[in-house]
Amino acid sequence: MEKTLFLGLALFALVTQTSAEESLPLKIGAASCVINNRLGTWVQGTGVARRATRQRDDLEASALYLSDGKTPLLLVSCDLVGLDSRPVAAMRRAMGRAGGIPPRNIVIACTHTHGGPSLLKTNYLMPVDDAYLERLQAWLVELAQQALQSARPGKLGWGKGTARIGFNRRLCWADGTHTMHGDASRPDFTGLEGPDDPQHLAIFAADSNGKLIAVLHHNTSHPTIFYGSGIYSADFPGEARRILRDRVGDIPVLYLNGAQGDIGLDDMVNRRQESREARLQRIGRMVANETLRLYRKVTYHERPVLAHAYEDLKVGVRLPDPERLKDARKVLERIDAGENIRGMRMIMAFGTVRLQEVYGEDPVEILPIHAIRIGDVALVTQPCELYCQFGLDIKRRSPAPVTAVVGLADGFGGYCPTIEGRCPRGIRTGSAYRRRPLRFAGGHPRAGRSRAPPSSAVFRRPRGCFRIGRGPGAWAVLSPRSALRRRLVPGWV
Repeated sequence: MEKTLFLGLALFALVTQTSAEESLPLKIGAASCVINNRLGTWVQGTGVARRATRQRDDLEASALYLSDGKTPLLLVSCDLVGLDSRPVAAMRRAMGRAGGIPPRNIVIACTHTHGGPSLLKTNYLMPVDDAYLERLQAWLVELAQQALQSARPGKLGWGKGTARIGFNRRLCWADGTHTMHGDASRPDFTGLEGPDDPQHLAIFAADSNGKLIAVLHHNTSHPTIFYGSGIYSADFPGEARRILRDRVGDIPVLYLNGAQGDIGLDDMVNRRQESREARLQRIGRMVANETLRLYRKVTYHERPVLAHAYEDLKVGVRLPDPERLKDARKVLERIDAGENIRGMRMIMAFGTVRLQEVYGEDPVEILPIHAIRIGDVALVTQPCELYCQFGLDIKRRSPAPVTAVVGLADGFGGYCPTIEGRCPRGIRTGSAYRRRPLRFAGGHPRAGRSRAPPSSAVFRRPRGCFRIGRGPGAWAVLSPRSALRRRLVPGWV
């Protein structure tokens, strides 16, 4: 899925001037609830089909409500792998009706834990848990009501630090190919494909007396400690939440994940041998300790600027070619007949057929993009698993003192790799549902060096668009005179 067009998100940071004196006093509310599934149900896993045999720790949904009298905003974090856009839209509408807030002022993000219910159709052998989605909507409606009803005068503080919990998991080889994961001790290993992002952001919400109401923190990595184990767990965001609550009280804690498409918990170059529990505790402590460090020196603001804008980007999807589709259907027929075809062969065959089924009659994807200003902090949300370089490019071009790119928000758009990430033998080579290739995706001058397929190495610049970013970049989808740019978020110059 060559959604390199998302560098157009950098336009959200080109903002008009608004002084702090124009902002109004804040009201803040927060709530959290448990969203556990029943044991015996399917655990999300693209390549591994497992039913849950144990609930290690609670899955939660947490909400933070902010309003300055002009801009109401409800941020929700769920301990889930992701949610497709259709159920998310229904949830937002129901929450908006119940809470009296515009549905598009609600942003539902997922931590991307791989220890949650089966909610994305990425495994041919596992169904989506529709019964759970119905229960989840009811829980989130009640959560929204509680967060809004609890709103009272308050103040916000924020801080930026460093906690390196993620490492690039794309390895390059001497023959020019790249793979997701691999043995870096091999003599033909030539380096990692891209960067990682250790930035850690924390936002603290307190009442007018300084009592902490909620914490929102953000970092970038894949929560995959319990992948394929048949265990329900919030993974390291849940462990960090437990540690924070031990220190600051039983308050809602939101975790937002970043541009983590090519970022994992394992250091591919310097492997660490440890148990799942040891890794969970170590990474949970790293996240919680950095948040606590920032909390100890936080400065609160009673009238921070609060602003919000969103845009639904309508982009074309490149469908699989007929021959590839034919081969993929044959693979699924063999699986149906009882043949034991698993792993990437099953994943890619199913993804190819699924892509055609979902987009064949109308090859268009709608991508909801939000830009949120909270004082000196800019949150840019999008529904994909962006590769890390894109997140760094967006942040580099943002004039905000602190910028965080949030993934898996308001839907699921699959992986968004750089052009280097489309090399053969990578985890998402070719057209498949989890990486829906977009016709208006951008290219890179070095595309020919990546040995990507010809169809993915040559891209045309869309009319009215322009180039941004110095890395494996893209043509921005939004032109300088776009409607979005004409209604920008008040902000920095």
